[in-house]
Amino acid sequence: MLKYIYLGIIVLLLALILKNMFREKSVYFKIDAALVIVPLVLRLLLIK
Repeated sequence: MLKYIYLGIIVLLLALILKNMFREKSVYFKIDAALVIVPLVLRLLLIK
């Protein structure tokens, strides 16, 4: 049960980061967001 809560939190964070990434105009912010997204996607796929 706790695993699904953990995955739900990761999905929520990914959604918020992606939403802000596409709203932002700065290329540096988009690159920074992409660097944050990579480990979160790996966690979502349960790859450590």
